[in-house]
Amino acid sequence: MTVSSLTPQKWAFQLTHILNAYSSGDNRFPVDVKTIAKDFSHHKYPDDPVTMIKGADLPKFDGGLFKAPSGKKGWGIIYNNTMESLGRINYTLAHEFGHYLLHRVEYPDGIQCGEQDMVRWDSAYGQIEHQANVFASNLLMPLDDYRQQIPANAKVDLDMVGNCADRYGVSLIAATLRWIEYTERRAVIVVSRDGYILWARSSKAAFRTGIYFKTNNRPPIGVSKDSLAGGIVTSENQRQGISLPANVWFEECCDEMVIFSELYDFTISVIQLEEL
Repeated sequence: MTVSSLTPQKWAFQLTHILNAYSSGDNRFPVDVKTIAKDFSHHKYPDDPVTMIKGADLPKFDGGLFKAPSGKKGWGIIYNNTMESLGRINYTLAHEFGHYLLHRVEYPDGIQCGEQDMVRWDSAYGQIEHQANVFASNLLMPLDDYRQQIPANAKVDLDMVGNCADRYGVSLIAATLRWIEYTERRAVIVVSRDGYILWARSSKAAFRTGIYFKTNNRPPIGVSKDSLAGGIVTSENQRQGISLPANVWFEECCDEMVIFSELYDFTISVIQLEEL
């Protein structure tokens, strides 16, 4: 049994409609997840609301959804307050609020989410984590607004995506993953560690032209030493990116920028190819 037949997108759209009606201009973003989670849940589910949101030292996971102790009603959202990134905290709160709306009946004892749960947006990783991420990204970064910041046909650099990360109060990684969802350009995000690809995500335009990596249930794919991810990354080429010849990533030329995350201990390559 599920709480509602609403999809993650429809939950986010419903909340976005409310936020659009009551806030605008400089007050619209970033979304105040703490306030909307408490207010909306008390209105929608007065007998089973979110009653507590607080930070705690959680060394093994980023956040969690917990049922209130016996004798008390409602749910609590707890996040790891040792995280230095406010964007990461904000996204964690939205992710856990997504679990509350979508999964609390199926998981009456609550859900604990590790760092990988916040950045693995591929459905093969885990259905409920994927759904919580879809909800969080749609709530925090509505596509109609994101497209106004970066048009769908624009070639991006990390400063452009970074401005969106600041606008929506999310991490650079989350903003980049949101961009790949709607861009009309051929682009691929590749997540690697220790010289091997962990997972990858292609834009729709890239996938249609055979530009993608299959990583599920396959031997590890090595990263070329001639790529930024496989070589030495400097502060200059990290943000500006470099142009690479054919057969470094794919059978054609491409541009690569990288985001290195010490928090997650992996490198994200943003690869953009020429239009056909």
